[in-house]
Amino acid sequence: MRFSGKRAVVTGGASGIGRATALRLVEEGAEVWIGDVDVAAGQELADTSNGRIKFRRTDVCEASDIEALITEAAAAGGLDVLFNNAGAGGARAKIFEITPEEWDYTQNLLLRSVALGIRYAAPLMRARGGGAIVNTSSISALQTGAAPTAYSVAKAGVLHLTKMAAADLAQHKVRVNAVVPGFITTNIFTSAIGLEGEGRDKANAAIGAMAANAQPVQRAGRPEDVAAAVAYLASDDAGFVTGTHIVVDGGMTVGPRHSWDPSMPSLFAALEAFR
Repeated sequence: MRFSGKRAVVTGGASGIGRATALRLVEEGAEVWIGDVDVAAGQELADTSNGRIKFRRTDVCEASDIEALITEAAAAGGLDVLFNNAGAGGARAKIFEITPEEWDYTQNLLLRSVALGIRYAAPLMRARGGGAIVNTSSISALQTGAAPTAYSVAKAGVLHLTKMAAADLAQHKVRVNAVVPGFITTNIFTSAIGLEGEGRDKANAAIGAMAANAQPVQRAGRPEDVAAAVAYLASDDAGFVTGTHIVVDGGMTVGPRHSWDPSMPSLFAALEAFR
């Protein structure tokens, strides 16, 4: 019960990684406030939580929504944990095609929202004597080819923001870290192209099968895998950890495929043919 007596805010908490993390924090004793634009899913989660989860409709592109969610949670007795997680795929256009409006929307959704979450939570955590903030980045922050340009740039920004905020807040005993998910079976990919219902379910199953073949750990990533990393970073177990990130990607970023897949020829294996 690492979070007994603690209060947490999770943005994007109605589904996927946010939902799994909210449930994990509750399981370990926390009271959790979730914010999301999906009112039906958010309220359903709150209604089935025996009062441990509270829901407030929150559009993280609106600064006032973020502030209201965090303020409401803290009013119940203080704020200990913030998980800046809300997001979506954003604009998919390449850099030579994207419009200024598409760029701004994606940056606001994925980067500005994280900055504002930290902005509004930090003073409340300072008043409480400390706290923990965890931000969701992505493996697209570490390499090309994992997501569109605007999304990837925003997620790279989240990683550097995490370091800067950790430096700013260390004197106030507020730790700031990030999780870097790989391919996790959520609806973020299907939502980006507007798939719903049976088509969404079939596409998610196909994505899961592809992911299992795209990394050393041969299974699809689950929201619970990321939730476990978030719970660690937000807990006192990580009391000596700040300004860094945990990659939760099944090993996808460890190196080129031939480094972990014996069926793929490497340079040195190819050279053996000339002996």
